[in-house]
Amino acid sequence: MRILLISFLSVTFFNAFSQVIPDFEAVDSLYREDQFYIGITYNTLLKRPSGISQNKFTPSFSFGLLRDMPFNKNRTKSIAAGIGYSMNNYNQNILISETNGTTSYNIISTDSGFDKNKLTLHYLDIPVEYRWRTSTPENHKFWRVYTGIKFSYLVYDRSKYVDSQVTNKVTGNSDLNKFQYGTYLSVGYNTVNFNVYYGLNPIFKSAVLNDNSIDVNTLNFGFMFYIL
Repeated sequence: MRILLISFLSVTFFNAFSQVIPDFEAVDSLYREDQFYIGITYNTLLKRPSGISQNKFTPSFSFGLLRDMPFNKNRTKSIAAGIGYSMNNYNQNILISETNGTTSYNIISTDSGFDKNKLTLHYLDIPVEYRWRTSTPENHKFWRVYTGIKFSYLVYDRSKYVDSQVTNKVTGNSDLNKFQYGTYLSVGYNTVNFNVYYGLNPIFKSAVLNDNSIDVNTLNFGFMFYIL
């Protein structure tokens, strides 16, 4: 009787224990991909007025979180939306200055010998994208093509000019567009992914240089890194 009781308790214990321990070999049919992103890009200005040029190489930086929402059985197609931050730098020869609350724009002379003239824009980003990839639950090295649109809100801006005698800073420039939107594409395999973004509206909304509107928009290209 004692042997039968011990045997019964042992079987009961191990059955219960086996139900508690997860099956580590089971394939996760609800996996998601690429929840976080980090981007490093180079920014160039398009539709520049005559005489405007860019100088130096200034990389820009972005990061954020995306919610991956697959919609097919193999989970190779998905919609993703999220929130992020980006800092865009532009080294160029437009001198932005402010006098008594009025902002003016002038081309810096080529023989001025200035040390720095940079426009820095900080954005809160909302990307929405369509995703196609060749991933599986067991394989995280795969081809991907992600494309979508990004909406951005300007939270802080600064233009800074420095030469041997003068340092000039302007922040809170009301001539800048608060809202930006553009389309982008990320293509790559595994860790390395090429990314390009094209701004669909101008950076400035009311800036004037030599009686002409400054209607520059941006083209950014570089690399995007995705993390689960």
